Amino acid sequence: MSAKDLLRSHTSVRKYTGEAIPKETVVDLIQTAQMAASSHFVQAYSVIWVTDEEKKQKLGELSKNEFQFKTAGASFLFCVDFKRLQVAGQKQGVNIVADSAENVLVGTADVGIFAQNFVIAAEDAGYGICYIGGARNNPQEISELFNLPEYVFPLFAMTIGTPTKRNETKPRLPVDAVLHENDYDVEKYDTLLDEYDATMEEYYVSRSSNQKMANWTKQMADFLVEQRRPHIKEFLASKGFNWK
Repeated sequence: MSAKDLLRSHTSVRKYTGEAIPKETVVDLIQTAQMAASSHFVQAYSVIWVTDEEKKQKLGELSKNEFQFKTAGASFLFCVDFKRLQVAGQKQGVNIVADSAENVLVGTADVGIFAQNFVIAAEDAGYGICYIGGARNNPQEISELFNLPEYVFPLFAMTIGTPTKRNETKPRLPVDAVLHENDYDVEKYDTLLDEYDATMEEYYVSRSSNQKMANWTKQMADFLVEQRRPHIKEFLASKGFNWK
């Protein structure tokens, strides 16, 4: 499969065969992920490989995704990490300034790019994956579970493994909805989103499992009608990111 075909074939996997992924494979995937771009080369990420069964079960409970952790071949917690950079500064006699909105954005971008490299490498090896943003449901408890220090916070978890089945690829927004030329064009959304709703309605009723009547704008409206995870700001402050 070409790189482009691999990227276009991505689907989330939530049920695996349970076959364990060898340590050498995990190390190889991490090494591949590390070749991702990084803002100013800070490499502001760390990954917790969760091999302890009790911790894995607790992570599933805290992220409200118990089911997929039970069958995954490997489970991970991806974290924004400025602790290692703090130590680097101390070695040079400097106290770094980690407490800024910019550094939260830098760390979040670094983790996202690093994780996507990991995902592509895993899928190229025949595995399936699922990002689990539910790790932000209980970030304080998850931090305590894995002894995350100051300047380190969980961004998302991830399960990977051999899929029991391959799901159909979910249609994405039309290119015209995300690509703007020279100026941002909000006027085109009414027509494009109506067309996309029709595409998604057809997809949901015809896919091979979990058929339902739904469209994209209704899902997004329901999802974003109220503030989500309001505890995050206070949690980030507790980890040393308390910018004004």
